[in-house]
Amino acid sequence: MAKQKPPVSIQLYTLRREAQKDFLGVLKEVASSGYVGVEMSKLYGNRPAEVRRMLDDLGLVASSAHVDLPTPENIQETVDTANALGYKMIISNMGPEMFSGPDGVKTVAEALQKAAALLKPHGLRFGYHNHWWELDRADGRLKYDLLMELAPDIFGELDIYWASNFGAVNVPEVIKRHRSRLPMLHIKDGPLVKGQPHTPVGAGKVDVTGCIRAADPKLLQWLVVELDECATDMATAARESCAWLIKQGLGKGKR
Repeated sequence: MAKQKPPVSIQLYTLRREAQKDFLGVLKEVASSGYVGVEMSKLYGNRPAEVRRMLDDLGLVASSAHVDLPTPENIQETVDTANALGYKMIISNMGPEMFSGPDGVKTVAEALQKAAALLKPHGLRFGYHNHWWELDRADGRLKYDLLMELAPDIFGELDIYWASNFGAVNVPEVIKRHRSRLPMLHIKDGPLVKGQPHTPVGAGKVDVTGCIRAADPKLLQWLVVELDECATDMATAARESCAWLIKQGLGKGKR
């Protein structure tokens, strides 16, 4: 039996400037580009129920959402929005100032564990999205490895571009170490030079194929494209990224 390819989603932060002007137009563009899902961030003034109708009409699903860290103060809104939009995986991140050595990683891990515990009774999972600062070392270990050890109840949404720490880290090896806890990968590409813009997936220096193949195919549920900045038109880059993943046989699109 042929191995099932993970469907391709896009983090809507990629098209944030366009979404501020025409959110529905962005969703239509995403659907026509072949994406199966979207990872939510802002709703741009729309109610969750309205966004759900838009997604349903376009044949899209909400794969996940990157939102503020769940807390007792925002948990009800977080759960209500997730239920309205239909996703089960919620992701957050922490800034570099929080990762000031092993003690900082421990503090972050405790906060993430609390967030996961808040979501669990509601049938929701909590995950962490990395940047490059988690892939620095503390006491000879990658901070990311320590974080995953200290926060056993979270999953990882590994960003394969930032995880390289601009070429200093072998990302497929990191993925292999944590593959049992990586149901999603953030697929991003670029020159691996700090401060330079990203490229469409497949046009940069990231070993995208090697990263995806290092994941557990039985557990990998989504490939989520995200480009923070791009030297070319962002909508075009998003379309090209989806097409490349599908053409390479790495992900599944709508068509």
